[in-house]
Amino acid sequence: MITTINPATEERLATYPTMNAEELAGVLEATQRAAAVWRKLSFEERTAPMRKVATLMREQKERHATLMSLEMGKPFSQALVEVEKSAWVCDFYADHAANYLTAEEHDLGDGVRGMVKFEPLGVIFGVMPWNFPFWQVFRFAAPTLMAGNGVVVKHSPNVTGSAIAIEELFREAGFPTNLYRTVHIALDEVDALSGFIIEHPAIQGISITGSTGAGRAVAAKAGKAIKPSVLELGGSDPYLVLDDADINRAVNLCAAARLLNSGQTCIAAKRFLVHHSVMAQFRELFLQRLQNAVMGDPFDQTVEIGPMARLDLRDQLHDQVMRSIAAGAELLCGGVIPDRAGFFYPPTLLAGVTKDMPAYSEEFFGPVVTLIEVADDAEAIHIANDTSFGLGAAVFSQNIERALRIADQLETGNCFINSGVKSDPRMPFGGIKESGYGRELAAYGIRAFVNIKTICV
Repeated sequence: MITTINPATEERLATYPTMNAEELAGVLEATQRAAAVWRKLSFEERTAPMRKVATLMREQKERHATLMSLEMGKPFSQALVEVEKSAWVCDFYADHAANYLTAEEHDLGDGVRGMVKFEPLGVIFGVMPWNFPFWQVFRFAAPTLMAGNGVVVKHSPNVTGSAIAIEELFREAGFPTNLYRTVHIALDEVDALSGFIIEHPAIQGISITGSTGAGRAVAAKAGKAIKPSVLELGGSDPYLVLDDADINRAVNLCAAARLLNSGQTCIAAKRFLVHHSVMAQFRELFLQRLQNAVMGDPFDQTVEIGPMARLDLRDQLHDQVMRSIAAGAELLCGGVIPDRAGFFYPPTLLAGVTKDMPAYSEEFFGPVVTLIEVADDAEAIHIANDTSFGLGAAVFSQNIERALRIADQLETGNCFINSGVKSDPRMPFGGIKESGYGRELAAYGIRAFVNIKTICV
């Protein structure tokens, strides 16, 4: 059984039955049959139900946002934005799928004509995280379905209600029965049964968004089965604040990027590399910003920071903070577990962070700010790249050419200048190094799970 808990109150929300291998096999085979029919439909025929999903989400956004806030503690205002963004990605692929997957023709000379076609693979298995319960699913499922595939999703247990709501949306929108399915697996059986799913002949590809450890395990199973995979994993995004940055603007953008979703975001700002000449000003303004951030009930419109999603995640974050302080980091605010119900952790600011501290090298998945002082651009670039991760980065400077030169030297899949890192349906998204491989979104995302077939005549 799976039991969901309200992280703001620690009260039980609901209990759900889990599936065994026989039941999972039945789901996979049913989705395989549905996908065999779906792949034969035109893009126009696939587009209608995809647009309907977007419409339904917008019509029901308060209900879905409420469910997210209850299950994982996301502030309600942010949950509403997530539903809207999820609807957008459905409309985006309804608009662009046909263009992205139109067959290409090439004149190869000597009377030879070459064609490149994009054909669906079959059923794709998605392993999805709890931190963005709707967005992460839809940015995977919308392009995968529009490409002509079927989808089976294993969502995080703590957002099982959201997982079921998403499946109901696809059903209500008129997608073929069983084309999109959610499976529920007991925590102690995840490793074995996920392996069973990946190895099943119905599955032709795997996409996971999650921790580096989870991605490594899934990639190993996919590799053994010789099936393509896309991994969007953890990050420790560096935000470089140069000596010519607009400091007030940088602080506001950096704080928003760190506190969004209570800091539980793979592309959240995690390491702030600040030029020594502006560190004092940046540090003071950032401290004020964190001290003014309101933590509390996700349904209170004045609240910016809700609870962390689970007790173990809160305790792990606190342990990282304590180990960093023990190694010499300076605690400027936060760092204390509140004496209240719920899995709350206050905005925390660590200064004087150096290479031998957890705050330098580990991913902090919560509202903790790490300040690292740098002497110049070269040191900032070196420290930014001195990590096993490579998901996102940001550069703050009023000299755009300078910022672009730095962006070119950063080992990362995404770099934003004078803005926080974000995913956008119009642009490819993904990481390098231990942040994963493959790309989601834009044309790259919809081509992740197709057979790119060459035909020469």
